[in-house]
Amino acid sequence: MLVSILHRACGTALAIGAGAIFIWWLAAAASGPDAYATFYNYVAVPAEGDGIAAVTTVLAKIVLIGLLWSFFQHMASGVRHFVLDTGAGYELKTNKAGAIATIAFSVVMTLIVCAWLFSR
Repeated sequence: MLVSILHRACGTALAIGAGAIFIWWLAAAASGPDAYATFYNYVAVPAEGDGIAAVTTVLAKIVLIGLLWSFFQHMASGVRHFVLDTGAGYELKTNKAGAIATIAFSVVMTLIVCAWLFSR
């Protein structure tokens, strides 16, 4: 039941959260170099001496980690539901193992991707 709730919550987070950031990025890119520089300042690399941008950059990284986890959890849960739709995996032990595997997979993949991203 937890995995089903997480699947819906992650889908909502990806649709709203990632969608809003994507629209902001597109609007900034379409509005010109100054608007894009502002977006870049608040999301990627803060300007020297800009305390607010430094804080928002840290918050942006936390949001990125959350969205990455949401993506991997939603994907793994979707694959699990696809397998269940084929008629396999309804035995209690297999179903529970699949649910635990989706959570473990999403955490491990998030850690791997974040380690790669933040080591650059």
